[in-house]
Amino acid sequence: MAKVKEFFIKTGGWLKAHAPSKRRLIQIYTALLFNANIKGFFGKGNNIIYRGASKYICTPGLHCYSCPGAIGACPLGALQNALAASKTRAPMYILGILVLLGIIFGRTICGYLCPTGLGQDLLYKIKTPKLEKSRYTRILSYFKYVLLIVFVIAIPLIYNGIPAFCKYICPAGTFGGAGGLLANPENAGFFGMLGGLFSWKFLLLVVFIVCSIFIYRFFCRFFCPLGAILGFFNKIAFIGIKLDKQKCTECGLCIRTCKMDIKHVGDHECINCGACVAVCPTKAISWKGSQFFLRPNETDMPAEENVPSLAAMVQGGAAQGSALAAGEAISMQAGQPSSANVAFSGSENIIADNMSAEAQNIAESEQTKSQVSEIAYVQADINSFVPDTKKARDIKKRNFWLQFAAWAVAIAVLISALVYFNFFAETNTTTVYGVGDRCPDFTLNTFETSATLKEDGTHMETFSTMDFKGTVMVINYWYTTCDPCVEELPEFAEVKDEYGDKIVMVAVHAAGFASDKEIVDFIGLDNPANSKTSWYDWGIIFAQDTEAVDSFTMLGGKAAYPITVIIDKDGNIAYFKEGKLKGDVLRSEIDKLL
Repeated sequence: MAKVKEFFIKTGGWLKAHAPSKRRLIQIYTALLFNANIKGFFGKGNNIIYRGASKYICTPGLHCYSCPGAIGACPLGALQNALAASKTRAPMYILGILVLLGIIFGRTICGYLCPTGLGQDLLYKIKTPKLEKSRYTRILSYFKYVLLIVFVIAIPLIYNGIPAFCKYICPAGTFGGAGGLLANPENAGFFGMLGGLFSWKFLLLVVFIVCSIFIYRFFCRFFCPLGAILGFFNKIAFIGIKLDKQKCTECGLCIRTCKMDIKHVGDHECINCGACVAVCPTKAISWKGSQFFLRPNETDMPAEENVPSLAAMVQGGAAQGSALAAGEAISMQAGQPSSANVAFSGSENIIADNMSAEAQNIAESEQTKSQVSEIAYVQADINSFVPDTKKARDIKKRNFWLQFAAWAVAIAVLISALVYFNFFAETNTTTVYGVGDRCPDFTLNTFETSATLKEDGTHMETFSTMDFKGTVMVINYWYTTCDPCVEELPEFAEVKDEYGDKIVMVAVHAAGFASDKEIVDFIGLDNPANSKTSWYDWGIIFAQDTEAVDSFTMLGGKAAYPITVIIDKDGNIAYFKEGKLKGDVLRSEIDKLL
């Protein structure tokens, strides 16, 4: 039994020593909550990426919209898309969300709520030599503001709505989006979308991972535009770190302890991790917002065990005073020179010699009463500064139940999210048609181009598969920021010119990836003469898929773009290709059907 007891004691001690901190628990919690759609990692078809109502909400932290587990939108990606679509007006919705998040949390989001930050913290825990911060890292920390201005704001506004940071840099997109999708063997078709751009982003991801092992929060400190935005709100944020300058002795221990490139506590580089709170010798650093749970004078309340020791000191003083008085009386009764006798020596010796025993007792009694009265006053004065021990216990108990209730609610929310998104959330129930099946009938709205112009001068407003029965139809699915899509369409236009009216070719833009205005601008409808691509003059019909119709899924699309479907003269699906398609292969398949 002794050995069993010893085992449990050692196990308990180890668990207590290695238990995750509250900060780490919150980081893990938010990572799970923001990626509650776990079934997406094992999904098939168009059910891989969740596209429900919660995707219109920006969750705190940097994570990819296209991650199979994501249940919300990334605020940085949403900002780029909003700026691209806004053109002449400010995107007030997303800007309002960012301001709200900044005012409430500031960069506490970076320290506690960002899944990308959690990944870097775990990488840094690997035992290797570390590169310490210096004035050079402080200078490099301003590079993220350059990325914010150029890649998040300027390029999306200027170049046809390209979400430049997400497309060219963001490691969250590469790891969570592409990595999460490609991890499932069912998504082998996604490899057709990979090209030079993915190679570049994959190389960047490797660099970020390796550097994060040796440099604390390498991406956060030098590259993250979201951290740059939230840093503007750090001083006014409701939740975060604050410094009491009256208590501060400017010892610099907080700056040396912090791994971020801060100049002072709570500046724009501070992620409010709280490491400085524990090391401050004068308790000058504390949390903002704590007054909702504790009054300021209660946050540094003395421990209960200190109160009796202080009272004992007072009582000890009283006892010492009584002992001195008793000793004085004994000396006087024994006829020995006392302190009083010494004071009244010389010419006053006659008075001391004639003092009766009764007079001595009276004097002793009065002196003792006076000392006791004085000690009682001091005791009362000290008690006015010592908090009531019952009050301290009540506060401690209240704080425990507040934390317990908060964690209970948080766990209930997480469990509810996991259950809902994995068992009850709506999934795409669209019927999928494959090669050999009859092509379903569907109708899509078209964009006005030369291909939609009719003989009477009006434009064809819709494309319907029913209108072109008896003709070979080539249907290609694409979107404006898909590089393989954009690269293959010019070859498709050449094939259309070669075959003329023998075939019908339709380029269907993916649902929800861009606004109608963005697509119109991209194909050059507003200014066809100066269009870089001159797509306006092509013989290809441009149409827009919708989530209601979802013809992409109906014809076998999963989540990878582009796909090409060829319909024969009888209305049957004769060919399906996921990924980029060469012009020669397209010609060969068309010839088989003519």
